[in-house]
Amino acid sequence: MARKFSELKARMSPQSRSRAASQAQAMLDEIPLYELRKARGLSQKTLAELLHVQQPAVARLERRTDMYISTLRNHIEAMGGELEILARFSEGAVRIANFSEIEPAATQAVPSLGPSIPKGQKRADSRGRSPASR
Repeated sequence: MARKFSELKARMSPQSRSRAASQAQAMLDEIPLYELRKARGLSQKTLAELLHVQQPAVARLERRTDMYISTLRNHIEAMGGELEILARFSEGAVRIANFSEIEPAATQAVPSLGPSIPKGQKRADSRGRSPASR
């Protein structure tokens, strides 16, 4: 016999509920383009009209795993969003500005990734030895 989800949820431990909530959020944080389009309430035909292309072009785009950044940006903007490219390092994340239009008010401080090295000079290794002493 089928049970109501609310009954099953009520029987879950707080740890299980927390784990389920974090897994659900992780699924929502990473979503394919076609699911994003559907979540935004758009059909392929409507999105195609916004992009000034035919519906089959939207279908092909949603199946692609590799595309130009400008194509992806246009697709996201047609859905009402804004594309941001982030590079993640152990020291933190950095927003890459080359791929978006930069507005003076929108610029933000970027965490330092360590000292800059003059052009042509090599970084010391993990033991602090310079390239000449190796």
